[in-house]
Amino acid sequence: MNKDTNTTYDASNIDVLEGLEAVRKRPGMYIGSTGSTGLHHLVWEIVDNSIDEALAGYANKIVVNINQDNSITVTDNGRGIPVDKHEKTQKSALETIMTVLHAGGKFGGGGYKVSGGLHGVGASVVNALSEWTKVEVHRNNQIYFQEYKRGDIVADVVAIGSTDKSGTIVSFKPDSEIFLDTLEFDFLTLDTRIKELAYLNKGIELIITDKRLEEEKVNRYLYEGGLKEYIEFINQNKKHIHQDVIVAEGEKNYIMVEVAMQYNESYNTKLLSFVNNIKTHEGGTHEEGFRSSLTRALNAYAKKNNLNKNESFMGEDVREGLAVIISIKHPDPQFEGQTKSKLGNSDARSAVSEVFSEQLERFLLENPKESRKIIEKSQMSQRARNAAKKAREMTRKKSVLDSTSLPGKLADCASKDPDISEVYIVEGDSAGGSAKQGRDRHFQAILPLRGKVINVEKSSIDKVFQNTEILAMISAIGAGVGADFNIEKVRYKKIIIMTDADVDGAHIRTLLLTFFYRHMKPLIENDMIYVAQPPLYKVSAGRKIEYAYDDNQKDQIVANLNTNRYNIQRYKGLGEMNPDQLWDTTMDPEVRILEQIKLEDAMKADFIFEALMGEETGPRKDFIRENAKYAELDI
Repeated sequence: MNKDTNTTYDASNIDVLEGLEAVRKRPGMYIGSTGSTGLHHLVWEIVDNSIDEALAGYANKIVVNINQDNSITVTDNGRGIPVDKHEKTQKSALETIMTVLHAGGKFGGGGYKVSGGLHGVGASVVNALSEWTKVEVHRNNQIYFQEYKRGDIVADVVAIGSTDKSGTIVSFKPDSEIFLDTLEFDFLTLDTRIKELAYLNKGIELIITDKRLEEEKVNRYLYEGGLKEYIEFINQNKKHIHQDVIVAEGEKNYIMVEVAMQYNESYNTKLLSFVNNIKTHEGGTHEEGFRSSLTRALNAYAKKNNLNKNESFMGEDVREGLAVIISIKHPDPQFEGQTKSKLGNSDARSAVSEVFSEQLERFLLENPKESRKIIEKSQMSQRARNAAKKAREMTRKKSVLDSTSLPGKLADCASKDPDISEVYIVEGDSAGGSAKQGRDRHFQAILPLRGKVINVEKSSIDKVFQNTEILAMISAIGAGVGADFNIEKVRYKKIIIMTDADVDGAHIRTLLLTFFYRHMKPLIENDMIYVAQPPLYKVSAGRKIEYAYDDNQKDQIVANLNTNRYNIQRYKGLGEMNPDQLWDTTMDPEVRILEQIKLEDAMKADFIFEALMGEETGPRKDFIRENAKYAELDI
C-alpha cells in the first residue's frame, strides 16, 4: 500500500462549501430515500471515509458493527479525523466535518488523491439524520470525543484519555423522525457490500458483526488477490475455458486501472464496473475502453495466427462466456446518465484501453494454448449469433404490433393500452382454457405454454430462438429480445407467471424467470414481472366457500367455522379450478396475490440461477443441501 507522499492532513485540508440547514427538511436529496435504501446509505457514507483513508495508504482495517439497539459503529485504524481549529469556521476540524455540509478533505485541499465519498456530504448528512452520533478520534497519542443530537453538538471536542493507536470510531443511530418505514438494518445487504469492498480494495481487512443475535455473527473479509479472487468467486459454478484469471493493472494519467477476466463455457457475459468503489450500473467510458480493446486485441491475434478466416469478431462474440470486473480509481470522476451511475470522463476510456490492451496482448502471446481456446469460444459465439440473427429476422417479419400476426395460442385482450393491459403466462392447456374463460377480456390476455420452456442457462443463443414457447413469448410481449429489446414497445406492463403450486410448476417458473433475467432483464428492472399465487385449499361449509393460500390460513379458516361439517379440497393444479374459481382467487385484481419480481441483488440472483440451472451439478447439490430446511414438501 503506497502512501500519498508530501501530503499533510490537518485542518487546512478541510474545505467548507455550505451549511447543513436543508438536510433534515429534504433528506431524499442527499441519501436518495428515507426507506430501507436510504437507511443503509448512511452506513456507506461513513465506511467510504474509512476506505478513503485506506486508499491513501493510512489504514488497513475497517470494522462495522450492528449494535443491539440497531445503531451502527464504524471503526478504522487510519490517521484519525483532525481535531485542530479550522481557519474558516473557527471550530475544530472534527466538528466542521460532522456539522457542515460539503466539508471534507476531498475538494482539492490535499487530503485525498482519490475518494469514494464524492460529494463530501457523508459524515454531516449521517449526523443530521441520526437521533445521536458519537465520534471518538485516536490521534496524537490522545483520545478525543464529541457527541451530537440530530446534527447539533452536545459539547465541544474534549480529550478523554491517552492512546498509542490512531483511527476514528463513528457511532450513530438513525432518527425515527426521518426513517418512518424502518430502522432495522439488514445484515445481508450490509454484508454483501462489505464483501464487495474487500474484493475491490485488496489487502484491506473488512469485518462486519451483527450484535443483535444471541450468538454474534461475524464475517471477516481480506482478499490479497483482489479482483482476481472476485472473478474466482463469480466463476465458481462454471467450467473454465482457461485456468488462470487474466489480470491487468496499471496507472495512466493519474488514473489507476484494474481489470480481471476469465472465460467460461456459459453463454452469458458477466461484466461489473466500478469507479472509486462506486458501482457504475450504466457503464461508461471505462467500459467502452475495455470493450473496444478486447475486440481489437482478439481480432488482431486471430488474424496474425490465421485462426479466423471468416468475418471479424464483433464485440458480443468475444464477450460471450466472459466474467470481467473493471475497477478504476479516478481523481475527478464525472458521472452522467439517469441515475448518475455512468462514467463520462474521456480520459478513463484511453487509460483502461492502454493498460488492458498491453497486458492482454502479452497474455495471448505467452499462452498460445489458452489463447486458441478463447478464439474457438468466440468463433462458436459468432456462428450462434448469425443463426440467432436469422431467427430474429423471422420473428420480425411478423410485426408484433399487428394483432393478426400474434402467436395463435395467445388470447389477447381488447385494450391496446400497455399501462392497463396484462398477460398471464399459464402452464398447460387445461389451466389456459379456464383462464381464458374466467378472465376480464378487456385488459387480461392469456398465453398458455404447451411445451417445456428451454433452459437458457444451458443453451446457445441460436437454440434459444428455435424454441417455440420462447418465440411465442417474444412475439406476444412485442418488445424484441436481447440487444434489440425496447422497453417502449411492450404490449403489457404486467407480465404474470401463473403455474401450479407444485414442484413442476416451480421448475417452469424458474425456467421462465431465467429467460427473462438473461434476455429481457429490463422487464424485471422496470417491475413488470409478477408471479401469481394460486390457493392451495378450498374450504367448503354448506354454501360458504373460502380459499387458503397456505396451511396456517387453512387452519385459521377451519378454526373459525361454527360447524364440524366442512370439506377441504387440496388443489394439485390450476386445471382443477373452474373459470369462476380461477377469477375469484388468482385473477381478480381486487383479491389476487401477486409477487413482484425484483433485482435487489443482481449478483445473488445470478449466482442462484447458475447454481440451479447451470451445467455444474456440484453447486446445485450444495445449494439444495444448504436450503433443504426451508423447502416445502408436496407429498
